[in-house]
Amino acid sequence: MDFDYTITTTKDFDSAVASVQVKITEAGLKVLYVHDVQKTLTEKGFQQEPFKIVEFCSAQYASDFLRADLKIGLCMPCKINVYVKDRETIISGMRPIILSQFFPDAELGKKPEEIDRIIQNIINNAK
Repeated sequence: MDFDYTITTTKDFDSAVASVQVKITEAGLKVLYVHDVQKTLTEKGFQQEPFKIVEFCSAQYASDFLRADLKIGLCMPCKINVYVKDRETIISGMRPIILSQFFPDAELGKKPEEIDRIIQNIINNAK
């Protein structure tokens, strides 16, 4: 089982970031924050290709996961990374189906599979 779902897009970096945000909203989720990793690292004197982390959440899934095990909060909110590597724009997200590996005693039901499909659809539709 892969930890991540990652694709290469033909969109430029800024267009890919904007598209991810639109597709998150269209999926009925809320964009919480966009971390500009390149800006943060550059301000500290480190070189970094364009890299943004788009944090988002579904209150229903968050509530369900936290009821199952409060430590799942360590994996929340969901994130999709958009970055440039070798002159290609990449969109990547963690696959929630791995949560059962980290929290084997939590009663998660089908929720990890459901949100996993939603994240893959967001990434595919943002492409």
